[in-house]
Order: sequence, then structure tokens, then C-alpha cells
Amino acid sequence: MGSERHTVRANGIVQAVRVAGPPDGVPVLLVHGNVSSAAFWEPLLPRLPGTLRVVAPDLRGYGDTDTAPVDATRGLGDFADDVAALLDAPGLFAPGARPVVVGHSLGGGVAMRLLVDHPDRVAGLLLEAPVSPYGFGGTRDLDGTPTTPDFAGTGAGTANPDFVARLAARDRSADGPTSPRAVLRSAYVADPASLGGDEELLLESMLTTAAGEDNYPGTAAASAHWPGMAAGERGVLNALAPAHFRLADELVAVPVKPPVTWVRGDADVIVSDTSLFDLAYLGSLGVVPGWPGAADCPPQPMVGQTRAVLDRYEAAGGTYREVVLPGCGHSPHLERPAEFVAELLALTEVPSGV
Repeated sequence: MGSERHTVRANGIVQAVRVAGPPDGVPVLLVHGNVSSAAFWEPLLPRLPGTLRVVAPDLRGYGDTDTAPVDATRGLGDFADDVAALLDAPGLFAPGARPVVVGHSLGGGVAMRLLVDHPDRVAGLLLEAPVSPYGFGGTRDLDGTPTTPDFAGTGAGTANPDFVARLAARDRSADGPTSPRAVLRSAYVADPASLGGDEELLLESMLTTAAGEDNYPGTAAASAHWPGMAAGERGVLNALAPAHFRLADELVAVPVKPPVTWVRGDADVIVSDTSLFDLAYLGSLGVVPGWPGAADCPPQPMVGQTRAVLDRYEAAGGTYREVVLPGCGHSPHLERPAEFVAELLALTEVPSGV
């Protein structure tokens, strides 16, 4: 299955969208993750059957979509509204389509927000290494209890400034651990060999990220608590912070509960109970100085939080299954595509309960 590039004006911005399959095919919406674009789905498309209608947008500030600002105080609401507007945009899906929504990492949070806001338009969720329903960082327990009143240690201030500068400079080198290519090889996948001939495509996708205070990473705010920063009100990393993105209760309460499949790798270093991107966990390793200890600032149990929320979703009448891929990292659709496609196709065949 090959894709075509389209541009669509929806929700007030011009969105770049990759489209594949027949207009009357089974609808599937692919939502990419942070520091990437819809091009991250390209290696998967040839593995999908021609019976699907696949739509994969570039989110705002990524790929070829407008570099519109991200209001972090809305959590991932700006992204979800953009994606929701595509459901009825001419030429993408059949009228009234209810797609299976696939969300990778940040895109998993967008997919959850879309379900909360438009439960009658989602036939199923495939959450691939999703951000916790309690956001990224700053929470200690399975119920999302904040580590500090202001969720210190989250938001744009946690971004590595050298990585941000290299993104802005479109650095394609492999020099140093903070180059985008090095991060792709070490964090996005467990085995860099799994990138194969797609590495340049994926790297170019990362380098389309709009760097700045309105996009990635956003504005930093000071905190009186360790490690001295908290989430600001603009930009992507702040939109992911638990001060702004917390939808566990809303997700459990949705009146229409489509089936959810949660796919993750047990070697993921980004979304994990021992995440190398969680300052509290890095503090426990001695990498970030001044860590106050596990009693005051434990690492975020990201995986445990997602499982606890999905257990509640199930108890409230929904269904979910957790699929754990041994030896796989943050991008199962790249590293274990056969298993990933099987889970996607199973969801397209499951009645949604509506």
C-alpha cells in the first residue's frame, strides 16, 4: 500500500496528510508521536492490506503541517481538535466514518483525547507506547498523585538544550549522544538495526519538528521544588505535562467504550516505569544531582498508571488487551511490524459496541 500526499484546511490550519487505500475502505487514522511526523508510518504502509482507508496527518508543528502554536494549558487538545477536524474533511474518509485510531507515544495521548471528546467517532484505539493518562513526569502513584504541587521536573525545561539546538539546525550527524540520529538509534528503538533502510526517512521526519517556545519544547517555568523547573503554558512538552494533560477520569467515564489494544515493548526507555527521560528516575541513578530521594520524588510508574486506568476502563464496561513485545523498544510498528499489523487488523474486525 502506497500513500498520496494531500493538504487540507481544517480547524483553521493547513494540515499535510498522507492517504492510502480506497475511499470506502475500513477507516484507520494514524497519529504520530513527538519529534516525528506522519512519515514515521511509511515503513508500515506496505504491510497493510488494500482493504483499509488509511489517513495519517502531520500534527501542527511537524512535517508539512502549519507551524501553529500549541496552547499547553489545553493539554493535547489543540492536536486532538486538529485531528477531529479531519474526520469530516472532504476527500479523506467516507461521510460519518468511525476509524480505528492508532496513536504512537504523544499520539496515544491525542487518541485518548479524541475518544474523550468524540466517543461516537472512534471505533477502536490502538495505543502504541502511549503517554500515561496522567501525563509525562511529576506523578508518583498509580492514581496520578502529584510529586509536588506544581508537578516539578516536567515540561519544556526538561528538554536537553543541545538536542533542541541540533533539531533546529537540522543536524544529520551521529556526533554525540544528543544528535537526533543518535537519539533515533538509541531511544526510538531498542535495536538500531531495525531501522534498516528507513533510517534516513525517519531522521528527516524528526528534523521537520518546529523548534521554539510555541512548539517543541515550549516555555519553561521555574519551581521551588527539585529540580527547579515546572511546566510552562506554551509548547509540546508542557502540553504533555500532568499539570495540563490528565484525562484518566474522563477516559474511564466515556459513554461509548470502543475496544482498546495497548502495544508496548518491554525495552522501551521513553515510556517506562524506569524512563531515561524521567528526571526523577535519572536522579535516582545519580545522573541529575540533588535528587531528594524516593520518598519525596519517586520515578513515575508510567506503565503501571496506564494499566491501572485501563483496568478501570474495563471495570466500567470497556475492554482492553495489553500486548508486551519482548526485546522491543519505543516503536513496535517499526521494530515488530508483523505483530503490530496483526493487532491493528484484529481491531478493525471487532464490533465497537455501537
